[in-house]
Amino acid sequence: MLTLRADLPTPLVSQIVDGLREQIAGHVLKPGSKLPSIRAFAAAHGVSVFTVVEAYDRLVAQGWLVSRANAGFFVKRRGDEIAQVGAAERPAPRFDTRWYLKQIFENRNLPMKPGCGWLPNDWLFGDAVKRSMRHLSTGSADLAGYGLPHGHMPLRSVVVESLAEHQVSVGADQVLLTQGSSQALDLIARRLVKPGDVVLVDDPGYPNLMFMLRFVGAQVVGVPRTPTGYDLGALEALLTAHRPSVFFTQPRLQSPTCSLASVAHLHRLLQLAEQHGFMLVENDLYADMDTGVRPSLASLDQLNRVLYVGSFSKTISPNLRTGFVAARPGLVEELVQLKMISGLTSSEITERITLGVVTDGRWRKHLKSLRERLAEAHRTVGRRLEGLGFELFHEPEAGMYLWARHPDMPDSAELSRAATSAGIMLGPGELFLVEPRTTGWLRFNVSFSLDERLWCFLEERIEQGAQTAL
Repeated sequence: MLTLRADLPTPLVSQIVDGLREQIAGHVLKPGSKLPSIRAFAAAHGVSVFTVVEAYDRLVAQGWLVSRANAGFFVKRRGDEIAQVGAAERPAPRFDTRWYLKQIFENRNLPMKPGCGWLPNDWLFGDAVKRSMRHLSTGSADLAGYGLPHGHMPLRSVVVESLAEHQVSVGADQVLLTQGSSQALDLIARRLVKPGDVVLVDDPGYPNLMFMLRFVGAQVVGVPRTPTGYDLGALEALLTAHRPSVFFTQPRLQSPTCSLASVAHLHRLLQLAEQHGFMLVENDLYADMDTGVRPSLASLDQLNRVLYVGSFSKTISPNLRTGFVAARPGLVEELVQLKMISGLTSSEITERITLGVVTDGRWRKHLKSLRERLAEAHRTVGRRLEGLGFELFHEPEAGMYLWARHPDMPDSAELSRAATSAGIMLGPGELFLVEPRTTGWLRFNVSFSLDERLWCFLEERIEQGAQTAL
């Protein structure tokens, strides 16, 4: 039974639609099952018949329900579910990068998402987004033309000021706005990487980046991460053996480990880049979640060998695709040309909305509150994982993730398949490895790991594993 609240700003119709859709996606309501009649639902939930009619009609229009004359409303069988009816058992899905990239967005409606890469809706700065959109709708935004190739100038100026606060000195002509950090990384890869080049990445690291680099013909080689940054011995051996052209890395609050590279490691990395002649791409999209003030590769190098990538999407909204890259002027101009070739300009409307958010008087307060909330979630989730016997890779009490494994669950992909059937999206470790292999490591998004149902599921699986081992 759904819990509806008339005191919430969300209309009752939307609460019914969202609630039923979540139950269908999580298989609480099975395909083909009949819903209560309109009058029965209205009576049970204390709402009007007209409210239920509108909610059911919306779900029919969206393809979640089907209406049958004189019979009522039924959960619609999806195409893939119809194909499975009466079919023999099929092989479990393969957890590779392409599968993950597709599934992580298609499974957004799973009731529990501890493996996802975004924040819950109520952790984001939704009020400021709405205020910015209202302001934009009453302003003089040009809806007929394209934006500037570099992106909206006032927002670029904000980026310049923000980088200056972090000891990175740039001009507005050195900042290129992009559709999220993913487009920034794609543009950089297409500019710096030629087919056959050896490119270094963090291992474990960002699956989308690895797929992107392989798509442009790179030979991707992993640099092992440690809780304090990099395995420098392994890195130096890789440099001697492979002579890479670029190293794409996340020194701060790295995904999936949330590790933080020490200042000593950053200095050594810059020395090695100079010695071996490779470029560094610093993906710093979690910078706003960091509770401490610390140097970056960009601040130590001042964009000589470093290209710096940032994003507003993680802390404002993942649907607001606004990122940026900062680099030396000539290199930025080449990235601008690639941006224009592949998709013309980025959305000035999106950039204006982002500008309204980050210049909102409550923006810094929002970031402070978000950091505190994430720190508390880290402590809570970390203790729960350790209480179940998990080993934690690192405990930064900042950022979004914990990287953990359990000695009795050596295959996180198998665990993730079982979790999906229970309505839980997990982040199996092999997705983040440069050379995928069976591993027990899992990425937990702490903001989505506070649901008691997750812990019940994990405890049951651990008990089943222990019984099987006897």
